[in-house]
Amino acid sequence: MYCSRFVAGIGVAILAAAAGTALIAGPALAQKSATEPGLPAWAYPVSTHKWPKPDPNQKARLPGSKKVFTLAQVNNGFAPPDWYPGDHPPMPGIVGHGRKPDVMACGYCHLPNGHGRPENATLAGLPADYIMEQVRDMRTGRRQSSTHKMGSINAMMKIAKASNDAEVRVAADYFSKLKMTKWIRVVETDMVPPTEINGHNMLQVARGKKEPIGKRILEVPENLERTELRDFRSGFVAYVPRGSIARGRKLVESGAGAFPCAACHGPGLRGNGQIPALAGHSPSYIMRQLTDFKRGTRRGAGADMMRPEVANLNDDMRLDISAYIASLNP
Repeated sequence: MYCSRFVAGIGVAILAAAAGTALIAGPALAQKSATEPGLPAWAYPVSTHKWPKPDPNQKARLPGSKKVFTLAQVNNGFAPPDWYPGDHPPMPGIVGHGRKPDVMACGYCHLPNGHGRPENATLAGLPADYIMEQVRDMRTGRRQSSTHKMGSINAMMKIAKASNDAEVRVAADYFSKLKMTKWIRVVETDMVPPTEINGHNMLQVARGKKEPIGKRILEVPENLERTELRDFRSGFVAYVPRGSIARGRKLVESGAGAFPCAACHGPGLRGNGQIPALAGHSPSYIMRQLTDFKRGTRRGAGADMMRPEVANLNDDMRLDISAYIASLNP
């Protein structure tokens, strides 16, 4: 067993809330989320619930790893757990430990293998110069978000402003050399389990009967406990509306009145020079970026090229595109 007393640690917050605390679940998610009006709460999740803190001394283990970490170590932003060091090259100091007091370890949020989670970005395999450009745009205020309430986004903006070009270059070079692998399982469905927003700005399955998916994508961990332990071998499942993948493919291939996406992002959307790959990336993240382009909150050289591409895309079209992109093999 990878964490025999897990429910006494991180899991206590999950189980205690699910047992009797008001939750942000299903159709109520949009109404109870703290996300700004007009934004899809499933893509910009902001919890209104104060989650109990786990026991920092609780020890945790994962299958296939000889490592043992306390929950305090798991949640240490300046020394995130590296459960499987053989899965990736040695992490540079800025990736594995950051720079106190303001620049957290890149591997804490984006994980040592660069795959990240729905509340942030996948960096594995992205061009180093592209990563550097995005951090510079955040630092100068050109790249912002449509919400100022998501903690994960605010944390990245703070880190970008505190970072310098030399350490960003080291991190960018590291992540650019990693291989992006299939990380998200996309499932078309009419009915989904109820969900809630946890303290990490991430959706998770809650107790209750299934409900209609409606016009949502629900991206949740395959194994919540392993995800909360920052296990970068345990991925995600994205529930998407039936027909959304096919509709998304038509939009991507036609360009919806603009250029087909592959014209810039390459065949199979696997990248093209300094243009980033999209295939297999988080649909929640893709939806946020398309929305930010549309609203004009994300600016900069690359963003300015995207503005006319998203001009004709409404919320439903952006959802379908996000579902299709996530379904592709990296």
